[in-house]
Amino acid sequence: MIAATDLRFSYGSRRILDGVDVELAPGQTTAVLGPNGAGKSTLLKLLSGELAPTGGTIRWGDTPLADVPARDLAVRRAVMPQASSLSFPFTAFEVVMLGRTPHVRRRERASDTDAVWHALDRANATHLAERRYTTLSGGERQRVDFARAVAQIEDAPGAGASGSDRGRVLMLDEPTSSLDLSNQHDLLQRASALAAEGVAVLVILHDLNLASSYADRIVVLADGRVAAEGAPWSVLTPDIVRAAFGLSVVVTSNPCGDCPLVVPDMRAPAPGERRGLTLPTLPTSI
Repeated sequence: MIAATDLRFSYGSRRILDGVDVELAPGQTTAVLGPNGAGKSTLLKLLSGELAPTGGTIRWGDTPLADVPARDLAVRRAVMPQASSLSFPFTAFEVVMLGRTPHVRRRERASDTDAVWHALDRANATHLAERRYTTLSGGERQRVDFARAVAQIEDAPGAGASGSDRGRVLMLDEPTSSLDLSNQHDLLQRASALAAEGVAVLVILHDLNLASSYADRIVVLADGRVAAEGAPWSVLTPDIVRAAFGLSVVVTSNPCGDCPLVVPDMRAPAPGERRGLTLPTLPTSI
C-alpha cells in the first residue's frame, strides 16, 4: 500500500535517513526498532506525509504520496504521535471526535458519534469518555490518543479520488511508552486486531519482545539505514541486535508463542565497553 524506495532525509547537513526501503502492506503489522537517534520517528513522519523527503520516493499504491489529495489521505491514514499537547478542557470523547474532522462536512452526524464510541471501545477507553483530557494520566491519554487515531480511519471509503482502493493505514509512534505491562500488551493486541481487518499498521517500539510478539515484520534502523528487515525470527538474531544496539543478547523461543524471546546476556561486557562497533552489512530482506 505504502512503499518507500531509497528514502533520504536531512536537516541541513545532518543526515537522518539514507537509502531506506520499506513497505507497509494491508493486513500486516510492521514494527520499526532501532537505537535512539536512528531515525524511527522521522521515518514515520515521512511515510505519513508530514515531512517531505530530500531524496527517494514514497508511493501510496500507484500514486506518489505527495499527489494524494489531502482529504483522501486524512480519512485513510491516521497517526498517533508520541505525545499530544492539549491545554483546552476537552473531554476524552471530544478529543476522539477530533479524529472525525476529515469526515465532517457541515456538522457532525450520528455516524460520527457512533464511530467515536466504537473507537473508544476498541481502545478500552469508554470509561474515560466524560473525563477531562487534561486530568488523565499519561497512560490514559495514550488510550484516548489511540482511540482518536482509530476514529479517524473508521468507515473510510474504500476507493480514493482516482478510483483505486487505497485502504487504511494506522501509524503509532511509541504508543506503549506510558502504559504499564498489562496495558502495553492490550493496546498492541487491539492494533493487531485492526491489522487482521486489513489495516496496514506501523508501530515504532523500543521493546524488542513486544515487537517480536505482535509484529508480522520488523524493520531495524541503525545510523539512518535499514540494518535488517523481515519476520521476527529472521531479524531478532544475536548478531543483528548486537550490531544495531551494541548489546549482547541470547535469543530463544518464547514459551508462550511462536516468536523469539530476546534476553540481554548478563555475562557479556557492559554496553558502554562495546561502543564504537561498526555496523556490518546485514540482510535487508528476508
